[in-house]
Amino acid sequence: MSGDTVSVTRDGAVATVTLNRPARMNALTLDAFVEFGSALRVLEAERDIRAVIVTGAGGNFCTGADVERRTGQHPLDRMRTINSVAATLAEFPKPVIAQVEGYAVGAGWNLALLCDLVVASTTAKFSQIFAKRGLSVDFGGSWVLPRLVGLHQAKRLVMLAEMVDAAEAHALGLVSVLAEPSELRTVTQDLARRLAAGPPVAVTQSARLLEQGSSSSLREALENEARAQAVNFATDAPDAFRAFALKRPPAFTGEWVVPGATTASVR
Repeated sequence: MSGDTVSVTRDGAVATVTLNRPARMNALTLDAFVEFGSALRVLEAERDIRAVIVTGAGGNFCTGADVERRTGQHPLDRMRTINSVAATLAEFPKPVIAQVEGYAVGAGWNLALLCDLVVASTTAKFSQIFAKRGLSVDFGGSWVLPRLVGLHQAKRLVMLAEMVDAAEAHALGLVSVLAEPSELRTVTQDLARRLAAGPPVAVTQSARLLEQGSSSSLREALENEARAQAVNFATDAPDAFRAFALKRPPAFTGEWVVPGATTASVR
């Protein structure tokens, strides 16, 4: 699958979505945002794909929205279209890794932060650049930043719109893994393969539990965990228990399996 501004390649259980506007440092038009969301929805439906990498072409990740490309669409409708793409990414039911080199600014940085993991080159640069463009934070930045760095640091990053290097972003918890430029792709691919080899349902449920936990009471979190484990006990956990007893690697399929029950009895 390839479009004008977004391309998708597959390597076994890992797909790579590349933002492909290098001449504009991968700044995204409205159509490009929509194309990115469509690519995610296609990959969501592909059972063989179990992890996704998002990256940019030409040495940069993404410099946000292309402010030089406007349409006659009402700004609120435009933002709601873009917001639907942010929600698609945040709710994507498979692990997503942002592979960042060069610049990730504005909505481009927040696109990376909505992924499950961020792997960045040691030479990457980041900025919540909105204020320098007379804009307020968007693409989920107001939601994700305070959860990652706390309110005061989030305000500093957004209100001052300073450029942040990879080392500071990593120290703030905004980058999961730092890699030398020559090793960035290899490190990201290795992480993606490890995630793809894990129990897909359990891993996704854990990601959602962690996201919900910051706004849940302890009792709500415990109840959510109980429901998730009930699903796991009828999915990949039984084989994992058998594999442990037999000293063999587990085979995580993500399939719904009720031990001792036939298909007819399950129905």
